Amino acid sequence: MAYMAIDMGSASTIIAVRGRGVVIDEPSLVAVDTASGDVIDIGREARQKYGREARGVAVIAPMLNGVVADFERTQEMLAHFVRKARGSITSFGRRALMSVFSDVTPVERRALLSAAQHARVGRVGMIEEGLAAAFGCGISAGDTHASAVVDIGGGTTNVAIVASGKIIRARADRIGSSDIDAAIINHVRRHRGLLIGARTGERLKLEIASATLPVDLAHEIPINGSDVLTRMPRSIEITAGEIYPVAQEVVRQIVAGVGATLSELPPEVAGDIYDRGIILTGGGALFGGIDEYLRDQIKLPVRVADEPRYAIVRGLEQMFDEPLLMRRVMRQSEQLVLEPEPESF
Repeated sequence: MAYMAIDMGSASTIIAVRGRGVVIDEPSLVAVDTASGDVIDIGREARQKYGREARGVAVIAPMLNGVVADFERTQEMLAHFVRKARGSITSFGRRALMSVFSDVTPVERRALLSAAQHARVGRVGMIEEGLAAAFGCGISAGDTHASAVVDIGGGTTNVAIVASGKIIRARADRIGSSDIDAAIINHVRRHRGLLIGARTGERLKLEIASATLPVDLAHEIPINGSDVLTRMPRSIEITAGEIYPVAQEVVRQIVAGVGATLSELPPEVAGDIYDRGIILTGGGALFGGIDEYLRDQIKLPVRVADEPRYAIVRGLEQMFDEPLLMRRVMRQSEQLVLEPEPESF
């Protein structure tokens, strides 16, 4: 039987299938006909339209800060991805594990589970992102010493202190790498008088922004957009030195949350973290220099996990091979039986 692990985030939806690994890794975007409300495209196809939508088409992100912002669109998006994940497999298990933001409210959790119900996933269990990321980057459930995992997603940052397969401390902040894009877009509008789209903001983040001081502050790239006053097409040159403080302010807020969590730890746990340092996971862990900046600020070793974007789904996937552990880490209140099934988790 093939079972699914689902990490549905603000920026991307990633699905792994037991025995097949990651089969879905697509943007959490939906293109909608604004007149009828019908969904036109989902995922990669919707992203191709993003910023260059035809008249009567809007591309939206139905997940915001790790939770459901548009219920109907989230349902349709997840159903689409689940169908793609199943593909031609005829013997597909009716079980799935889904990661959940550690600070999610009961209403927000219920919305995610209802989206899974609409997608006809079957029996769904929910595990906190921090714990799943810890398992996915190699932390053993039998390890009695504490480990610190910081998962930086598109719209959220989860800090989890884990020992013996349980969360000792957790902090969830609704800020992530997509906030760097938004800060850059806002800066260019306010200080350079140019309106740029989300794709250009992301390009600036990837090409010249960094968490640490750039080697070449004068390195510049051209960007195109529309003039704030005239709305006419215009181009400007923008440098790494100009973008650096804009991006770093967002990084500083992320790191402040990490520091706040570490400052609340019991002495023995703090001692373990001093020895082991911090593991970064999530797509935001790939932002240039963020590990170095975090290391400089908290004075502890910091390393980026292998393939950090997939840490959560790989941690969820491991649970299917360890049913006793899965039953132990899942909260009973976070399980929802959507279809009768003789076996339990």
